Amino acid sequence: MNPKTDKDDLKQLREARKPQIDRAKNLIKTQAALIKAIRLQLESGAKTVPQIAAAAGLETAQVLLYVSGLRKYGAVAEGPKDGDYYTYTLVSQKDA
Repeated sequence: MNPKTDKDDLKQLREARKPQIDRAKNLIKTQAALIKAIRLQLESGAKTVPQIAAAAGLETAQVLLYVSGLRKYGAVAEGPKDGDYYTYTLVSQKDA
């Protein structure tokens, strides 16, 4: 195995997979922006999923998906119901 050949092989592989790599990078950036928008809305206090979606200008289904994930991993806590919907609050780092 020649190190020069391995390097060239990796370069060719990266070039061949460039569209998939770029798509993954964009998806990660979009996901980070959505999570940031949701967290920003929750910094001002407890809100329901429809309230978060309206304030952030996002779709309710999309917000529900991300809030569920954030709740599962301990970044968001479920609070009392506000009408038909549960409220959600940010979990501070010291509580986690």
